[in-house]
Amino acid sequence: MLTIWGRKTSSNVQALMWCVGELGLPYTRHDAGHIHGGLDTDAFGALNPNRTVPVLQDGDGTPIWETGAILRYLAATYGDDGFWPQDSHPRAQVDKWAEWAKINIAMEFTVPVFWRVIRTAPQDQDTDAIRTAVRELEHKLMIADRQLSHAPFLAGPELTLADIQLGHVLHRYYDIEIVRADFMHLRQYYDDLCQRPAYREHVMVSYDSLRVR
Repeated sequence: MLTIWGRKTSSNVQALMWCVGELGLPYTRHDAGHIHGGLDTDAFGALNPNRTVPVLQDGDGTPIWETGAILRYLAATYGDDGFWPQDSHPRAQVDKWAEWAKINIAMEFTVPVFWRVIRTAPQDQDTDAIRTAVRELEHKLMIADRQLSHAPFLAGPELTLADIQLGHVLHRYYDIEIVRADFMHLRQYYDDLCQRPAYREHVMVSYDSLRVR
């Protein structure tokens, strides 16, 4: 049984929970962070000295923190060869795209765009900075769009860990009020993800509690 600490409105927790859902793993999740608090307790500090979410514990195992490490652990332990290949070369191709999505998409979206739109009061928003950040993000999304013109998923014909790292960001990207480029293949990819039950349950979650008015 997996035990997970982290609020469902956290983007990183959503990535973890979507992965858990796709792999069909049993779990217990404890809300922690933001309005739920709990990160400053001694008990949580013993789980993760960084006091960030998510944290995962598999059975009685040592707690794991850092989203990428957690996802790779789940993929290696419970994923099949399509999701996380055993052979080092095809696995590196999946891992390459997973790291690319985390560094170039998730990190370039969350603070530069999402926080400026949702976690900043409307009267305090810098529209020029938002527009510039979206343009910079979309230079990278263009790479994904080209890649997705050749295959239904980021690293090939099957859903892999790479899609978890890219796809969990796209709900917010397509849902917030910004002017977006017309990426045909990326949009079709997102629409297809929206049909997946685990994506709908764990990623397409209201983030209204994060909005600053």
